[in-house]
Amino acid sequence: MDNSLFEKVDHYIADLLGAEDEALKATIQSLDKEGMPQFSVSANQGKFLQIMAMTCGAKRILELGTLGGYAAIWMARALPKDGKLITIESDPGHAAVAKDNIQKAGLSDLVEVRIGKAIDVLSKMISYKMSPFDLIFIDADKPPYTEYFEAALKLSRPGTLIICDNVIREGKVLDAKSHDDKVQGVQRFNQMLSKNTAVLATIIQTVGTKEHDGMAIAVVR
Repeated sequence: MDNSLFEKVDHYIADLLGAEDEALKATIQSLDKEGMPQFSVSANQGKFLQIMAMTCGAKRILELGTLGGYAAIWMARALPKDGKLITIESDPGHAAVAKDNIQKAGLSDLVEVRIGKAIDVLSKMISYKMSPFDLIFIDADKPPYTEYFEAALKLSRPGTLIICDNVIREGKVLDAKSHDDKVQGVQRFNQMLSKNTAVLATIIQTVGTKEHDGMAIAVVR
């Protein structure tokens, strides 16, 4: 696999159609400054999420896994003035960095960062009978992906688009004997998705600056 070619093509596409403005560049730079992992989606993936939000006419977006707020900024820019994006982050330090980046991007009125374990925050949302979301992006810790998805369904409506990142793990999902808990988590998730009659779903392989991975895309029936 020629990763250098994939990266060059990724940059080619980004330069044409997914160029980052100063707010997005500063968000990526803030991760290094604060000693945070560079686990954000790529520029092209961020643009993809923005387009998906616009395609489904999203007014309410839910994100699991905020990190520095990079993906949230991309998606929030697709929202109307009365829209709302709620993003959940378990690490208070990461959440503080994200809030700062979101504020600098001029999106604080549209984006709310909630701090806590995703499954706990989701459970509260469900118990409060929160209004359904139009788009849900799951990019958090991998072992409980299945539980995250099942909770997301309870916060959805027919037509809700659910996107889950990192479900191919450089092809490691093919290793049935893997002891990696991240791989095992997405293997279990992918199997669940294949049998879930509540959604119409597929998985798209992704390559580029984020190497080889994939996104699951599901529409609630």
